[in-house]
Amino acid sequence: MALWDKVRQELDRAGKAAQGALDEGKLRLEAFRARQLADKAAQALGYAVYRARAAGVELQPDSLERLCDTLAAREAEAARYEEQLRAATGRREGASEEDDASRTSSPYPPAEPPPPPSPPPPADPHQPL
Repeated sequence: MALWDKVRQELDRAGKAAQGALDEGKLRLEAFRARQLADKAAQALGYAVYRARAAGVELQPDSLERLCDTLAAREAEAARYEEQLRAATGRREGASEEDDASRTSSPYPPAEPPPPPSPPPPADPHQPL
């Protein structure tokens, strides 16, 4: 029965990994959509200012405030999704590193890195370039 328990554990782990990837994909899509809405709000603000200046008039303060508030709200929404995405990505990477460490544990210490390469020999000042 130990074999079936091992298979069940691996299937559960794979299912959780797949669900995490789907959740991350949804967050990426929501962050992208929120960023698009923020870009459209910034574009609307820019067009309103441009049209007012082209007409030689001041942009109405209530219109300016409404456009700025919309842009601020969209930016905040995009930042919130991006923060959620960073948190989800960090959790997934941390769990992946723990899984890798538990599966690849070895009784031997890790290998030492190779020594740095030696510097090139000095140039001969009498040789033409």
